[in-house]
Amino acid sequence: MDLSVVVPLYQEAAVVPELITRLTRSLDSMDRQSELVLVDDGSTDGTWSLLQDAALRDDRVRAIRLARNFGHQAALTAGLSAAEGDAVVTMDGDLQHPPEVVPSLVAKGTAESADVVYAIRSESDSEGWFKVKSAHTFYWLLNRLASLDLPPGAGDFRYMSRRIVDTLLSMPERSRFLRGMTRWSGFRQTVIEYDRGPRQGGDSKYSLRHMIRFAADAIVSFSALPLRIASLLGVTFSVLGGLYLLYVIYVRLFTDTALAGWTSVMIAVLILGGVQLACLGIIGQYLGRVYEEVKGRPLFLVWEDTRASESLVNDDSRAAVTIHERRAAYSRLDS
Repeated sequence: MDLSVVVPLYQEAAVVPELITRLTRSLDSMDRQSELVLVDDGSTDGTWSLLQDAALRDDRVRAIRLARNFGHQAALTAGLSAAEGDAVVTMDGDLQHPPEVVPSLVAKGTAESADVVYAIRSESDSEGWFKVKSAHTFYWLLNRLASLDLPPGAGDFRYMSRRIVDTLLSMPERSRFLRGMTRWSGFRQTVIEYDRGPRQGGDSKYSLRHMIRFAADAIVSFSALPLRIASLLGVTFSVLGGLYLLYVIYVRLFTDTALAGWTSVMIAVLILGGVQLACLGIIGQYLGRVYEEVKGRPLFLVWEDTRASESLVNDDSRAAVTIHERRAAYSRLDS
């Protein structure tokens, strides 16, 4: 298999027919043996039946249904685990990542022997002001905290070589930020620009709450700097508290000035209490990630697969290097 295109889908029944039509047209335009891996992340709106029909009509289409909604990054990992291509293109299924750009990604990766080609939204992108500014702020902050040097606007629309895909599958962490993991992998990486398409149907699955959570996962997964900041705050306010204590003792012993008492105590308690709670919150974020990791639960469960006779569960694809080894990493589930 020369090329796999992996697309995670959740509640995208309104988009699936056009998505498959445009993707298969793009695959037809390339002289490559290719497959289309479509992962249904627990949809309840008829997405799965449409994917099954597509798999019956075209043997290049492989449809995978997860046991429930595990999240975008887990669904994307499920697709990467199933992909058999020497190169893999990942993209979202809402058609804002135009399927017509796939041949350009592949051509760029092949021509420059690149291991990763990011599709970067062009400057003329008409997306809302808030999303554009928040995205730029997120990438700026992440690059400062984690030193990833992730290209601004580099989402999940990208081309990857087989060794990059195998590297991603060998990483066992649960709180997955595949954009950062891909950048961290290194090797030869480059970018192309594309014009983002309009959403063809349905609603965005990324609310403000989801975006904030996603950003927090990314920062915590790739940087311990917030912990260092918490330590620095603790030391700073401890020093300030010590200086204030010396001031209080001085006033008490060497002056006749009456201390206001209540006001100064309340200010100290509120400031120090706020700092302590903030530091505990930061530590809790990291502790929560450790808790999720040590449980060792599968990243996702596969309910149905149009190319498999039985249901499967992934084993994190640890040390997955070849197709045979990735398949052997799966364990069976009772039907």
